[in-house]
Amino acid sequence: MNMTTKKSVIESLLFVAGDEGLALAQISEVLNIKNEEAVQAVQELQKDYQETKRGIEIIEIAGTYQLATKTENVEYVKRLIEVPTNQSLSQAALETLAIVAYRQPITRVEIEEIRGVKTERPLQTLVAKALIKEVGRAEGAGRAILYGTTKEFLSYFGLKSIDELPPLSNQVERESLEQEADLFFEKFQEAFE
Repeated sequence: MNMTTKKSVIESLLFVAGDEGLALAQISEVLNIKNEEAVQAVQELQKDYQETKRGIEIIEIAGTYQLATKTENVEYVKRLIEVPTNQSLSQAALETLAIVAYRQPITRVEIEEIRGVKTERPLQTLVAKALIKEVGRAEGAGRAILYGTTKEFLSYFGLKSIDELPPLSNQVERESLEQEADLFFEKFQEAFE
């Protein structure tokens, strides 16, 4: 594997790893290269970002590498976050929100079992919009995060409590929750348009 390919793969891995980052050992293992080669590839990739004056950089925190916004661009990122948006939620975010609303507290894995697809991005969107939040940790191995709706969720939809959600049929099966959640979408989707 040549250096260009190594850098490309590392960039992809760091992007997918997100805030968790990757340890050097993980990078070496995935690429099936020695730690020294991984260090060289990461350093060259860092240099590429610096020389081309990109908006992101590779930083090392607590022994892990991750992609991060360049410090000089943070002010603009803050503006983006602080600017209220009237953008509607994606169908995936609406589905995820309905599942959380009806099944809270619920873990990401349980949501993914119901939806049948990954929900990391919709969960991030919903947390960023303060419609859901971490409400605890599940018992057992890994202590997965439990999600629930927020006061902002209730306020946004004009609800006094979660009990005011449209009722679901008593015969709802896990596989059909998505269909039942459509009731939720129909009633509240206007708020996001």
